[in-house]
Amino acid sequence: MGYALLAGLAAIVVLISTAVFIGVGSDDDGLDGTSSGTRNPASPASSGTWVGTWSAAAVAAEPNTQRGFPKMSIRNVVHTSVGGTGARIRLSNLYGTEPLTVSHATVALAAAPSNPTAATGTMRRLTFNNSRTVTIPAGESVTSDAVRLNVPHAADLLVTTYTPTPSGPVTYHPYARQTSYVAAGDRAEETSGTAFTQQSPYWRYLTSVDVWSSETRGAVAVLGDSITDGITSSPGANRRWTDFLAERMRTERDAPHYSVLNGGISGNRVLVDGPRYSPNNGPSGLTRMQRDILTRSGVKAVVIEMGLNDIIKPPRQRDPNRIVAGLRQLVKDAHARGLRVVGGTLTPFGGHRGYRPQLDATRQRVNEQIRQGKVYDAVVDFDAALRDPANPARLRPAYDSGDHLHPSDNGYRAMAEALDLKLLRGSSPTKL
Repeated sequence: MGYALLAGLAAIVVLISTAVFIGVGSDDDGLDGTSSGTRNPASPASSGTWVGTWSAAAVAAEPNTQRGFPKMSIRNVVHTSVGGTGARIRLSNLYGTEPLTVSHATVALAAAPSNPTAATGTMRRLTFNNSRTVTIPAGESVTSDAVRLNVPHAADLLVTTYTPTPSGPVTYHPYARQTSYVAAGDRAEETSGTAFTQQSPYWRYLTSVDVWSSETRGAVAVLGDSITDGITSSPGANRRWTDFLAERMRTERDAPHYSVLNGGISGNRVLVDGPRYSPNNGPSGLTRMQRDILTRSGVKAVVIEMGLNDIIKPPRQRDPNRIVAGLRQLVKDAHARGLRVVGGTLTPFGGHRGYRPQLDATRQRVNEQIRQGKVYDAVVDFDAALRDPANPARLRPAYDSGDHLHPSDNGYRAMAEALDLKLLRGSSPTKL
């Protein structure tokens, strides 16, 4: 009788332990990260939370991809801001005109930076609602099930998708400043990079990677233009200003335990949407705030760096109050989610081909309202950090990439250092 009771109790303990490990899944933060009904031994354990480690905004439909990439494998290379013990990805068919079928998808650590070869023992097959194949309707996106994978901080990941059939225009991010790869045939689970002979300067379909973390408490999501996109940063070196910010978050003693998510689009404006097929512009900040910032996993604070393109690019906006009104609407959207917003002043562009004194006057009037606390909960003064003391309308020469608009790597570092990290944590949104 005693042996039977002990055996029964042991069986119950095993069942409970297994249930705790496997868990019940969904895409919600705070759960264990496994997929509903999935009994996957590679799924992460239950102590932790989902947080975005990398993101890129879907910008447009890639030109000349009316059939997509049938019978091709796309291996995107992305760089993590924080690590974790599990991973999941999000694929987008936002700009597609017909369903996109992905029949094989994987994630792995890169054997070396910017290299298409997977590190030994890290290749993981991805599923979507327990299925290896997923079909994403035009205009939609999908999140994968979780896999267990020890993802390091500041590491390159390989996310590979294989599409067996034509799918219509490819949703992409054109100015990745990172080399990704393409191979013929289904090479999604191939660890060797030798088949990936075609290089690409784009990220295709992939818009975010989340990790399951017991250390990182949330994410800072940055809405921005080409300066946040890092269009003049060193390719493959991860020297966008958001990369330097992520480095500060990881290394400084009193920094909040946050990841950093880049939501920059080159040419992006607050008020005006760009064309569907343009590699510049993208949807306006007002249009994409919800999609690219507020719905990212684990967001705790928002940083906004934009407004300059509204002044420089046709139709040029010369009324600073209209730009400020747009920025305030972005803040209002974030406040509706209970998020604090830190906003950047607009940076100098003297010497750039688009410079006009009257346009710079508009920039200065926008900056006046930002500095007076009339726009954001808190301010990071990018203008003061980057401008030339001898000629404040221009970038400091050491911070100028050469086009007199976009910073150099040193300029991007100065932007990251200008942000007081305490502004990202703790306080509730301000009533503006």
